[in-house]
Amino acid sequence: MSDTLRPRAALRTAVVQEVLQDALRRRAEATGRSALDVLDTGGGSGNFAVPLARLGHRVTVVDPSPDALFALERRAVEEEVADRVKGVQGDVHGLFDVVERGGYDAVLCHGVLEYVDDPAEGVRNTVAALRPGGVLSLLAAGLGGAVLARALAGHFKEARQALDDPNGRWGTADPVPRRFTVDQLTGLVEDAGLRVGAVHGVRVFADLVPGVLVDTEPGALDALLRLEAAAAELDAFHSVATQLHVLGEARGTAGA
Repeated sequence: MSDTLRPRAALRTAVVQEVLQDALRRRAEATGRSALDVLDTGGGSGNFAVPLARLGHRVTVVDPSPDALFALERRAVEEEVADRVKGVQGDVHGLFDVVERGGYDAVLCHGVLEYVDDPAEGVRNTVAALRPGGVLSLLAAGLGGAVLARALAGHFKEARQALDDPNGRWGTADPVPRRFTVDQLTGLVEDAGLRVGAVHGVRVFADLVPGVLVDTEPGALDALLRLEAAAAELDAFHSVATQLHVLGEARGTAGA
């Protein structure tokens, strides 16, 4: 797909989409089931749910916003996957008011932990929704990326504030309530009983590159996507990524 046709949103999701699809492929091979049951907590309008449904999986999206769920329903119809996508109103803290425990091959928790009162409880709930051998895809805001972005914008006091603040916030106007380091996220996953399968840095460069360069320079978007993919697995770049992705793997029989 050419630069003019591929949405720039690919820069925000490409690495996670690839890791997640590979994890689901391995889960499908282990279980012998081509169609898996996926739970997307905080899944909004379906940026991940709809592509997964296009692959044949059954996806339940839990989100507190009625507007987001309406957009999800409309998008699923447009993409002809409405029979494989279900939206329910709720949140990760009250997860089992709306979905069953232990009923899913994979759980997505993307952009949720930054906003919940108790991230540890949120992770424990997502893990409790997994079947034995299932996988958790956890995506959250990274501390280092915010510090770097504020510093490069010339806001040095805010960068230092984010670095020192327990929640990684650069000030009262910061729209993100909480950010994480790799150790914090992997600790939450391990404390909830999962094995950490992989860690990736997301949007290492994308948020720092001028948009006009990506939009107008021939081949720039493809090159930036390849660079993001190459840097995502390298420990050296995790500390400056805008987001951090952790893949957790539940113990137990994969075929369950």
